[in-house]
Amino acid sequence: MKTKALIVLVVILGIILYTGAYIVDETEQVVVTQFGRAVGDPKTSPGLFFKIPIIQQANYFPKNLLSWDGDPGQVPTLDKTFIWVDTFARWKIVDPLKFFQTVTNTIGALARLDDIIDASVRNFITSYPLIETVRRSNRKLDTYEVGIGSVQDERVLQDITTGREKITRGILEQAQPKLAEFGIQLIDVKLKRINYVEEVRQSVYARMIAERRQIAEKFRSEGQGEARKIEGNQERDLKRITSQAYRTAQETKGKGDAEATQIYADAYSKDPEFYSFVQTLRVYREALNDDSTLVMSTDSEFLKYLKTFNPE
Repeated sequence: MKTKALIVLVVILGIILYTGAYIVDETEQVVVTQFGRAVGDPKTSPGLFFKIPIIQQANYFPKNLLSWDGDPGQVPTLDKTFIWVDTFARWKIVDPLKFFQTVTNTIGALARLDDIIDASVRNFITSYPLIETVRRSNRKLDTYEVGIGSVQDERVLQDITTGREKITRGILEQAQPKLAEFGIQLIDVKLKRINYVEEVRQSVYARMIAERRQIAEKFRSEGQGEARKIEGNQERDLKRITSQAYRTAQETKGKGDAEATQIYADAYSKDPEFYSFVQTLRVYREALNDDSTLVMSTDSEFLKYLKTFNPE
């Protein structure tokens, strides 16, 4: 009988220890509640802890960084441009007791983050022109250096005074005090994506296409001008080369004719009679053939060599 009672007592003690003990690891923190109300200090260090079984409950909350991803929304900028803004943030629970007392769990915390961060994002986006939310500095963009010669993209970006980085920092600084009331620390806020709304996007695309076409036409015009210049230079060089070649040819031909004339003159001066004979034979060959008929006087100078020709 005593043995059975001892066994029952051991079992009861085991159940009490099992239901009363809880473990907290490095990524967790615990708030113990009794009948829905927090009791004692939160357990933020890892280890083994005990509570009253059944009466008390251990409520676990994450200790590491948590993510918040906002819903994209349509927001007007200061220069009345409607854009879609998509934001994300990183946060963590730094006061689990206050967190439990205000928002109860992470689902309630995400709802508060939606309200507070979205409001801060809208407040800052509407307070600055679009260029301030897109750029972070006045660094010169390489895409605006297109063109050769007189073809240049002459658009000038407006100088920024705040920039995207300061805007996101301002969003964080504005939202952090409000979230601290819920035991939340906002670590970082970033603008994940900024885009035009559909209506504005189509007009922007049309303007970009028109501008690119205008620049392309400038390129084509500049290229055609360079082509005409090259063709003109080529034609000028060709005429100069042809003229020089023709002059050289004429000079060479003149020299050749002069030398030939000199040779003929020298040959004629040595034996005029033979030269006359050779020339007359050449004329005979060119003027006479089998079908030629000549009616000439026997006293003709043209026939003097035929009259004196004796084949014997």
